[in-house]
Amino acid sequence: MASSSGTKADSRPQRSLSRGMTRMATRVVDFPTEGDDALDSGVVPSCLASIAPIFRVANEIEKDNPRVAYLCRFHGFEKAHTMDPTSSGRGVRQFKTHLLHRLERDEVETKHQLAKSDTKEIMLYYHQFYEKNIKDGEYTKKPEEMARICQIATVLYDVLKTVVPASQIDIQTQRIAEDVKRKREQYVNYNILPLYTVGVKPTIMELPEIKAALRALQNVDNLPMPRMHFKPTNTDDKSTIPTERIKPVNDILDWLSAIFGFQKGNVANQREHLILLLANIDVRHRSPENYNELNSGTVQHLMEKFFKNYRSWYNYLHCKTNLRFPEGSHSKQQLELIYIALYLLIWGEASNVRFMPECLCYIFHNMANEVYGILNSNAHTVSGETYQTVARDEEYFLREVITPIYQVLYKEAKRNKMGKASHSRWRNYDDLNEYFWSDKCFKLGWPMDAKADFFRHSDGIQPVNERTNQATGGRRKPKTNFVEVRTFLHLYRSFDRMWIFFILALQAMIIVAWSPSGSITSIFDADVFRSVLSIFMTYAFLNLLQATLDIILSWNAWKSLKFTQILRYLLKFAVAVVWAVVLPIGYSSSMQNPTGLLKFFSSWSRDWRNQSFYNYAVAIYMVPNLLAAMLFFLPPLRRHIERSNWRIVTLFMWWAQPKLYVGRGMHEDVFSLLKYTLFWIMLLISKLAFSYYVEILPLVAPTKLIMDMPISNYQWHEFFPNATHNIGVVIAIWIPIILVYFMDAQIWYAIFSTLFGGIHGAFSHLGEIRTLGMLRSRFESVPSAFSDRLMPSSENKDARKKKHLVDEVRVRKNIANFSQVWNEFINSMRMEDLISNRDRDLLLVPYSSSDVSVVQWPPFLLASKIPIALDMAKDFPGKSDDDLFRKIRNDDYMYSAVIECYETLRDIIFGLLEDDADKMIVRQICYEVDSSIQQQRFLINFRMSGLPFLSERLEKFLKLLLAEDENVENSLRQIINVLQDIMEIITQDVMINGHEILEAAHYIEGQNVKKEQRFQRINIYLAQNPSWREKVVRLHLLLTVKESAINVPQNLDARRRITFFANSLFMNMPNAPKVRDMLSFSVLTPYYKEDVLYSDEELTKENEDGISILFYLQKIYPDEWTNFLDRVNEHKSQYSEKDKSELIRQWVSYRGQTLSRTVRGMMYYRKALDLQCILETAGDGGVYGGDAAQILSEKDEKDILDRAQALADLKFTYVVSCQVYGEQKNSTEARDKSCYTNILKLMLTYPSLRVAYIDTREETVNGKSQKIHFSVLVKGGDKWDEEIYRIKLPGPPTVIGEGKPENQNHAIVFTRGEALQTIDMNQDNYFEEAFKMRNVLEEFLKPRRGQRKPTILGLREHIFTGSVSSLAWFMSNQETSFVTIGQRILANPLRVRFHYGHPDIFDRIFHITRGGISKASKVINLSEDIFSGYNSVLRGGFITHHEYIQVGKGRDVGMNQISLFEAKVANGNGEQTLSRDVYRLGRRFDFYRMLSFYFTTVGFYFSSMVTVLTVYVFLYGRLYMVMSGLESEILDSPAIHQTKAFEQALATQSVFQLGLLLVLPMVMEIGLEKGFRTALGDFIIMQLQLASVFFTFQLGTKAHYYGRTILHGGSKYRATGRGFVVFHAKFADNYRLYSRSHFVKGLELLILLIVYGVYGSANRSSNLYFFITFSMWFLVASWLFAPFIFNPSSFDWQKTVDDWTDWKRWMGNRGGIGISPDKSWESWWDEEQEHLKHTIIRGRIIEIILACRFFFYQYGIVYHLDIAHFSKSLLVYGLSWVVMVTVLLVLKMVSMGRRRFGTDFQLMFRILKALLFLGFMSVMTVLFVVCGLTISDLFAAILAFLPTGWALLLIGQVCRPMLKGVGFWESIKELGRAYDYIMGVVVFAPVAILSWFPFVSEFQTRLLFNQAFSRGLQISMILAGRKDKTTASR
Repeated sequence: MASSSGTKADSRPQRSLSRGMTRMATRVVDFPTEGDDALDSGVVPSCLASIAPIFRVANEIEKDNPRVAYLCRFHGFEKAHTMDPTSSGRGVRQFKTHLLHRLERDEVETKHQLAKSDTKEIMLYYHQFYEKNIKDGEYTKKPEEMARICQIATVLYDVLKTVVPASQIDIQTQRIAEDVKRKREQYVNYNILPLYTVGVKPTIMELPEIKAALRALQNVDNLPMPRMHFKPTNTDDKSTIPTERIKPVNDILDWLSAIFGFQKGNVANQREHLILLLANIDVRHRSPENYNELNSGTVQHLMEKFFKNYRSWYNYLHCKTNLRFPEGSHSKQQLELIYIALYLLIWGEASNVRFMPECLCYIFHNMANEVYGILNSNAHTVSGETYQTVARDEEYFLREVITPIYQVLYKEAKRNKMGKASHSRWRNYDDLNEYFWSDKCFKLGWPMDAKADFFRHSDGIQPVNERTNQATGGRRKPKTNFVEVRTFLHLYRSFDRMWIFFILALQAMIIVAWSPSGSITSIFDADVFRSVLSIFMTYAFLNLLQATLDIILSWNAWKSLKFTQILRYLLKFAVAVVWAVVLPIGYSSSMQNPTGLLKFFSSWSRDWRNQSFYNYAVAIYMVPNLLAAMLFFLPPLRRHIERSNWRIVTLFMWWAQPKLYVGRGMHEDVFSLLKYTLFWIMLLISKLAFSYYVEILPLVAPTKLIMDMPISNYQWHEFFPNATHNIGVVIAIWIPIILVYFMDAQIWYAIFSTLFGGIHGAFSHLGEIRTLGMLRSRFESVPSAFSDRLMPSSENKDARKKKHLVDEVRVRKNIANFSQVWNEFINSMRMEDLISNRDRDLLLVPYSSSDVSVVQWPPFLLASKIPIALDMAKDFPGKSDDDLFRKIRNDDYMYSAVIECYETLRDIIFGLLEDDADKMIVRQICYEVDSSIQQQRFLINFRMSGLPFLSERLEKFLKLLLAEDENVENSLRQIINVLQDIMEIITQDVMINGHEILEAAHYIEGQNVKKEQRFQRINIYLAQNPSWREKVVRLHLLLTVKESAINVPQNLDARRRITFFANSLFMNMPNAPKVRDMLSFSVLTPYYKEDVLYSDEELTKENEDGISILFYLQKIYPDEWTNFLDRVNEHKSQYSEKDKSELIRQWVSYRGQTLSRTVRGMMYYRKALDLQCILETAGDGGVYGGDAAQILSEKDEKDILDRAQALADLKFTYVVSCQVYGEQKNSTEARDKSCYTNILKLMLTYPSLRVAYIDTREETVNGKSQKIHFSVLVKGGDKWDEEIYRIKLPGPPTVIGEGKPENQNHAIVFTRGEALQTIDMNQDNYFEEAFKMRNVLEEFLKPRRGQRKPTILGLREHIFTGSVSSLAWFMSNQETSFVTIGQRILANPLRVRFHYGHPDIFDRIFHITRGGISKASKVINLSEDIFSGYNSVLRGGFITHHEYIQVGKGRDVGMNQISLFEAKVANGNGEQTLSRDVYRLGRRFDFYRMLSFYFTTVGFYFSSMVTVLTVYVFLYGRLYMVMSGLESEILDSPAIHQTKAFEQALATQSVFQLGLLLVLPMVMEIGLEKGFRTALGDFIIMQLQLASVFFTFQLGTKAHYYGRTILHGGSKYRATGRGFVVFHAKFADNYRLYSRSHFVKGLELLILLIVYGVYGSANRSSNLYFFITFSMWFLVASWLFAPFIFNPSSFDWQKTVDDWTDWKRWMGNRGGIGISPDKSWESWWDEEQEHLKHTIIRGRIIEIILACRFFFYQYGIVYHLDIAHFSKSLLVYGLSWVVMVTVLLVLKMVSMGRRRFGTDFQLMFRILKALLFLGFMSVMTVLFVVCGLTISDLFAAILAFLPTGWALLLIGQVCRPMLKGVGFWESIKELGRAYDYIMGVVVFAPVAILSWFPFVSEFQTRLLFNQAFSRGLQISMILAGRKDKTTASR
């Protein structure tokens, strides 16, 4: 055989080629296992994907017949060569070479088994395979197994035809092939419903609801059948004419597919989707009897949901609907199903266009019109021809409708330059979708005109799949309706009402405070009131500003606006200008006619002509506001007016607000409105009162004094010496106060939301069971609460309540149901290693049994009850039974334990005995006990003193029964001995007349047998019976467990879960429906390249401290590791070493943030559904609890399980969108391969898991290789993944928008059901919480006030990463407070909860018809989650929050990870500020809801920025006063000095700055759920662990990234990495990350504080003053050193040395193309300025203006130098610039000298340096001796000139293009390097000094990590040290 790679045509093996395969199957060749050949572990190249099944079949049959497997591979090689003879495709040459080598080897090694030739071998094997697997397989095998077998047979026949000449293929083989072909069509790979299977039908296909839905869809009667045209087969034969044939269709979707050309994969997918929707809706609350047809209301209900948005759209555009139902041959239900199916098929193939819901409405509108035309044989409106029913090819719709729109999206996405271009330069998804909000969209026509303006674009980019007729020229299209301009003015434009309110309130308060009395009552003074009326002038000016902004900020969208919209903008502006002129004129005239307040009102009615013009003007001006105020209290009326499409109403509303498709009628019901209005009125009163009495009033008197002070003695050159009233000082004092005034509403919001949230939580029953003690006290009522809440009710509620207390059967049933779920919950925690085996045994509730007459509680409740009862009985002094039994009965648990102990012991002994006489003795003893108790003679007939000894022997007896001794004889002997002891004690020591029973037994036998021979015959093998053994275990626990069981379980997480689950049963939740009646739902998880399962290498890889992830977790979770080892080492579990290694990988992965953890958690939904179905079925049949298995036959049990699985399939789907799964499959990278393998393992482990991915294939079109993209769904098969659906896409789907929403969008078509839960990759779920899912879903159907149904259900989260480190704990507490108390208050009463990520549940149909579950436009939708909440609310949705269920969530755990996350969120909020969604919500919400919206979204970040800004403004103001000498002149005067007004006002800002704002809700929530003592303790510990440092640092992160985003953009997704941070981040890493965001700002504030401290006045004795300056010093310290405090091993000396070396190397490295920022300072420096490269001119100007503040230091300080000799001349400042320029020139000369002479002219360079040094010394000498320079001047000069140099550097960076042109850029770069060196040294020095002291490092480790890890770290270091010494000695 030839051995070339197959690049030449003649080099392949000579054999006739087979015909091409007809069906494209799944692509994977093989699953890599150990020992596989290189070929088998490789993957077929994408361009040869169609031959992949051949190699899979070869691998499948390898063991069975190696020779046939060889023939299959040979056939595959031939096909590969035919498809690509020149091996030009990617990876083809390597693939062929591998395959050729394998074939050469196999040809020799494989032997014939069935015949002597290849032809006979394959023929016989084919027959054998058919007989064995296919012939009768349909009656014995599952559909999925048949699908796989038929695929193998199909491939085998293809190979057979290649090997065997056609003449030798006998008739029998052909018949077999025909049968296989027929079955192959029946047994295709299916998702949930095997629709076409024959033979054994799966249970799900037997469900009546599925049959009814299928029957309805298959009703194609009266539909005109599509016709297929065929061209003549023989062109020479003139008689042959074109033929026409009817295309057969099975159902409505087939018919639509044939008419419009939808893809087969899409049709199959939507067919199943629609059947499941119909079945699930139809079955709800319907009897299964006589279930043949769909309910008439079902399809109608679905129509309502699917077409609500479409109806709204056509009404808005005033066009006629195309949902038409004419009377005639077609039933209404059939037409409705056609319309629904059509919409689903359009949606299923729309790809990225799914983000444009109104575009889909337009497409549907026109296609529904075609459907109507075809069904009624109408003429086309344009062409006039009758609609044709010609069948179209399956890519027609994609090619003609979706691809042109996709190309517009693609070209616009290219124009955004990966998100760096300004938003105003390209159209995003919203712009393109909003094109369809105007009737202009109808100009597109149908079919769409490729030359229409919608398709216009300005660049010539040709995307993939470019259509030739696409219009490519023309001007750039304008934005639609809105322009996202980068400016802070958006905050004013979006929330103008709030700013106007605060500004007017501020003005009014200042006027009142300025009055002589300063009292609030002075407003009634006529003059003061007249002055207060000036606020209306301000109002007019602010309205003018708003009108101006509307015009300026929407300028780029004017070309797309309607004339009426432009007219409105212009008229608004004109009216605002008029009022801005009229009101000031009126006010000035009214001042000449002053009147008192009472006179003002009395004269109003008496003589209006005497009134001032101003009053009338104000009255007219306020009319619209008065109307709005009236409508405010009539929400239903407002909602109706806004949603109305009547032209008269539209005209009326035209002035009030612009007509817009979304945001209409977003008004709550009156009750909700009153709640949040009351909240805000109380808050605003508190805020304004505080502002007036603390911030404004105290400052007025000092301000008046300052304004009247004459000042002439300035300490610098004053440019405005004649300025009146010391206006500079007044501004410096008031601006920080005004900033605090605008910011402190955020503090008041935090206080009020904490109080209201706490009260609301308490009323919701949160935290009622928060400890094990509370659980024990209420456990008795838990089973009934469980049955009431989590089990469906089958009776009338009132009847149930009456029977509840008395009905013993009901109590038993409740406990039976509860025990099933509770025990499953406890077992799940044992499998998760949260509890030990002992804990599990103590927590399990016995399945209900008739053997015991009392309720059997879990042993942890009965701990020590028996020992206490024994002591009580033993020492009981009286002789009355009543007293003893009363004492025992007083404790219900003790009574239960005693009775159960007695009855169980009786049953155990009775079961063991084989001898009838022995049994009779036991029976007689029991009779004695029972009769004595009845006759109240128990204490007379029995001695209590013998009980302790009896208990002791019983313990030994039970221990022996449980022991597993291999020597049965020995075990038997011991048991008999102890049993005889027990009987002896009972009859002789305990019973008074015990000997009589024994004698009676002897008498009956009629012979004198010695009593030692009694009780010798026992059934030792009974110990193998599980239920009997369970009794023994339980009895042993009852007797032996002492008080220690009170603390069971020990694990804190297990405690939290148990208490939360028990507590939630008493919270308000909807009652559980039956599984059949519940809403169906899907879970969707987007996955990119995160960890799936940690590899062995990752577990054991050690960091520089010798810490591995495994070691780390063993120390953090020591109890869980012990539990895991116990589970693995259990004697019953025989695990191999490989299995143990796999289990360890899983154990670690389940404690990380991995996909495997998420999948395991979500599959609990499936497990819970299975159990719910079983409980319901068992309950209906009267079978409860653990006895079910014994009563049911094996067939019944199988039927119940099959039905449970069928219902679970019907109700639940889980799709993981593994975007790059296809790439990982093909990749040669070890990590990618590992991810693929682990995902495949997950699919094989969980059969109901589905994976969707984007597949890319290369196809040759017109000689060019082109990439074709597909959306693919796969599931786990026998060993491999099996492809279910494949839908071709118009192009790469993820390049248009943000990655995550695009990933969700491509997979959403594969989800099912009416609800959709979005789960992120860092989440977890718990079995007990999954059990509540059907209750939560009922929230969608629950009747509410206002007739509104929720569209998103918010769920609470538990942050599971809190135990990793102190930082993780801070983040966990912060996040927990947000997802609980924060979202609780947002949902109710504020009504502004949105979607904040996961795990919210969406109304799926609502959202898929309105743009999906997230928005995806590049950059602007960076925080894609919250935009889906905005979208939902804008489109009339309603979002709730529920806390009776929780889902686990992981958070970032390391400092750098957290900072990256905070940066991403701050970036996202910056983009939100600019977005149309925030603008529309801000303008369309009522005033109070708008306030809630502002302060809980972008307002929080703006307030954070203002907090930081306040510090700057305060310090710069003080610097101005100090440097000018005004502070010493003014503030030192006693009248001013004694007032503390300024400090009081600023103290509020410090609260925000120290992070105390975030701690408030945290403490409240911990107090609510864990107790306020715990909350206080946690708060103190957090402060000791420097939480305030952390929160202050994160304040800087928020402020920096939020501000930069709005000014310059540069937002991007920041991958934080979700691993365990057990490594030390290098100093260079920290410097790169925090240099510009924290270090620069921290050092600036440090210099400000130093300058202020040095030059400021000494009179600063106020405590508040110290608090304020302390908070600023604290801020500086936090910003400079927090990254090192929270960095592991940061103060380790060796690490410090290594960090310094690494940092110096990084600083010195040269940059350039391809050198990453972490390798070179130059590359990093360039990247840091990336935002300046793409910013607009406005951003550059603002940056230059901000940089000018640094010149202030030099100007101020030079006049205070001794060398200045108190001169105030401007010349002093001029000379300082001469010095500055000289220094820079000298540095430049040195730099140039080093470059030019450093290597070739070393001597000249040294001479130059020497001359410069001598010159410097000479100048300094002259300055010291002659000019009076002092040492202090030198230090002052450094403080003066360093900021100036930094300012020059910043300005230089902004002017980069210009400086590059003049050749100065290199100098700027060197200056930048010098500054970074200086900053690095300043920041590094304290760290290095602290590293000298070993205790600092130890303290830091204690601070950062828990005690266990700290100890482990020290031990590991010792071991690492020993290891090093050992290595060195060797």
